[in-house]
Amino acid sequence: MIRVRFTTAEGSLSGFTVSGHAGAGEYGQDIVCAAVSSAAYMTANTITEILGLSADIAVDEGYMSLQVTGALPPCQAVLAGFRLHIQALQQEYPKRIQLMNTEV
Repeated sequence: MIRVRFTTAEGSLSGFTVSGHAGAGEYGQDIVCAAVSSAAYMTANTITEILGLSADIAVDEGYMSLQVTGALPPCQAVLAGFRLHIQALQQEYPKRIQLMNTEV
């Protein structure tokens, strides 16, 4: 199962952690993992490369974490869009994706 945890700080989205595997197909052919991974990378790249914000990012096999270290308001729309995308995927694949929220 893929677990996606969104973090908030003082009521604003501040980052996310994605971990695990969906197990919906063979390695390299799992469309659920591919959809989540692609969206996570697009979100991270948009925040750091397009918006130019600072973030702590960690990536490993089946894992990505991003925590914005600078101003939060500029990235709210991007993180909110990522969360909506994950919610839609979770509705389509409820046994493959778990979504959580944490206040930091």
